Amino acid sequence: MQIFGFNHHRFMSAFVKALGLSLLMVVTPLSASDISGPAPDFTLKSKSGENVRLQDLRGQVVMLNFWASWCGPCRQEMPLMDEIYKKYEKFGFTILAVNVDEDSADADRFLDAVPVTFPILYDSESRTSEMFGVDAMPTTIMIDRDGNQRFLHRGYKPGYENDYRKQVKKLIRE
Repeated sequence: MQIFGFNHHRFMSAFVKALGLSLLMVVTPLSASDISGPAPDFTLKSKSGENVRLQDLRGQVVMLNFWASWCGPCRQEMPLMDEIYKKYEKFGFTILAVNVDEDSADADRFLDAVPVTFPILYDSESRTSEMFGVDAMPTTIMIDRDGNQRFLHRGYKPGYENDYRKQVKKLIRE
């Protein structure tokens, strides 16, 4: 998020590292709500080295998750998201987990400790997170088969994964 030319994600990442709080950072869940409107298109490099474009996933339900290596709730949420991914992938569902760390090596170290099977994308300049107005870690946006944003979760607390499952099922059935 740019505020007066200031990159909020980069500042927070550097600040948290400077304090030595890398995985102790706690983000209070802010809200879960219905949203609407087309999801902005983007293309990002994936962990596998390929470019992934959101527009190319039209026809699928997409769980777009913004996360950071220093985010404690992200560490808790990722394995639960992986279970959802494995269960619903065959029904036209995918997860795009967009890492906002300035250095992708930080994300890769996180993923060594918390391995997942869904696609990981790198947004090291926070351009995509800014397009989606991300202001909490993690932030999850459910996108329907037509490319419209439908549900927004800011932050994470235990139980959100139940909401994710319900929303994924609802969007898959549409």
